[in-house]
Amino acid sequence: MSELVFFSGTMDCGKSTLALQIGHNRSARGLQGVIFTRDDRAGEGKLSSRLGLVTEAVEATEGMDLYAYLVAELSQGGRADYVIADEAQFLAPEQIDQLARIVDDLHLDVFAFGITTDFRTKLFPGSQRLIELADRIEHLQVEAMCWCGARATHNARTVGGEMVVEGAQVVVGDVNRPAEEIGYEVLCRRHHRRRMTSATAQVGVLSPDVLPVNHA
Repeated sequence: MSELVFFSGTMDCGKSTLALQIGHNRSARGLQGVIFTRDDRAGEGKLSSRLGLVTEAVEATEGMDLYAYLVAELSQGGRADYVIADEAQFLAPEQIDQLARIVDDLHLDVFAFGITTDFRTKLFPGSQRLIELADRIEHLQVEAMCWCGARATHNARTVGGEMVVEGAQVVVGDVNRPAEEIGYEVLCRRHHRRRMTSATAQVGVLSPDVLPVNHA
């Protein structure tokens, strides 16, 4: 039975890496997939992970009908055994409906990967629709960490290291941007509520020496 599966998590928890792994595993078994992505950090038509892995993808532009695109590919002799949709939070709700139709009408598994909430802790419309329609929701087990060492549960947008809570919902950035640029940081709920980033807390990298060391 084909499924629409939503893999969700914060930034920096390995969603794109898992998407690439799923594609690799199926390719090794002779299967061919179609990969959709939107606003990937590596540029248009790319699926990339922070580990440095990149593959070609189809840019799911605004207003694009994903179901019609796939039907056209199949009608022209193309092959698709499964579908991957990365950065699915950026898709419009109607595009999520199209992914569900691919599952129901074309009997293909669709694996969607995305962030659930934005920097204001509000649901992305695409993620909300996935929660409403997905056959299964998987929360990634690789936990991103807040600068304090606690489990990161929220995405924060930063400008010059300062957390901001106003602005457009979608501004493409990354957790590895220089502090003076628009970037993102994952925080635990407590520090997100307090708007306390690593920069404002005057913390650089969490020290690996979390226990006292006796040098005597």
